Formats: sequence, structure tokens, C-alpha cells
Amino acid sequence: MNHKLSEVIQAAVDIDAGDPKRIQHFLKVQSFADYIASREKVPAEPAFLLEVAAILHDIGIHACEEKYHSTAGHYQELEGPPIARSILEEIGGFTDAQIERVLFLISHHHTYDPEQIDGIDYQILIEADFLVNLYEDGATEAAIANAREKVFKTNTGISLIEHMFLAKTH
Repeated sequence: MNHKLSEVIQAAVDIDAGDPKRIQHFLKVQSFADYIASREKVPAEPAFLLEVAAILHDIGIHACEEKYHSTAGHYQELEGPPIARSILEEIGGFTDAQIERVLFLISHHHTYDPEQIDGIDYQILIEADFLVNLYEDGATEAAIANAREKVFKTNTGISLIEHMFLAKTH
């Protein structure tokens, strides 16, 4: 694993200390994002920034709970970027453009409008988060089918949602 990624993970673990559900959530989203990006042949730098964003995508949740008594997605999109910026600046070695891309992804990870999805990294982050949330939230078959139709665009993401949720076992 890339040393910077392990530092980002540790920073997120420190912030989410005592909250195993949130730590496991971001690690699962990171893992799916990495897998999808690999299968979709995303170039190294955007794939790396995608993983950073996947680790930090919900980093503002505790701030949202304190400030709004809610974990609603639009609050996460507001509160997460300043915390993520602080983490990335403290770790160092990120360019301004890299930080801005990660913050953009965090500030839009609950925005599913296809016209706003401006890159494969954004699409993959949404798909990875959906895969984890559908499972963790015990989504209905109808909700899963709706997500498959309206959200998933990558071949790998489509294959994953179909294999995980829509395949009939013997």
C-alpha cells in the first residue's frame, strides 16, 4: 500500500476512533473504489486521489452529528471538505490541484446528478459508496434495482451490484 494512503487511513481512524461502523465503512468503500478503478484501468494519479477521497468521503459525519444532529448527505458534503483539507495539508506532499480534486469528490459524493459527474473517479466513488450502503442499510430488492439502473455506469460496478445483490444463488 502507498505510504500516503496509510497515513490518510490512520488520520481517518484517529478521527473515527471508537466508531467501528464508520471505520469499516470507509475501508470497504476504499476497497471497492480501488477494485473498480483497477478493473476500469483508471490511470495511477486519479486512482490514487479516488482512494484518498474514498477514505475521507464521510470524514465530516461526527461534525454533522454535533452541529446538525444529522448525518444527511448534504451536511456531509459541507462539513467533510474542511476536515479533509486539514488532514491532507498535515500529511503533506499533495499539490493544491490534488487536494482540490479530493475535496470536490468529498463535497459531491451524495450528488448523483449524471450531468454533474465530471469524471470516472467521481462515478466510481458513488458506485463504491452505494455498494457498501446498499448492504449496510439492508436495501430492498427494488431499491437495489433502481440504483443499478440509475446510478451504476461502469462495467465493473454493474457487475458487482449484479453479482452481490441480483444474482440468484443455488
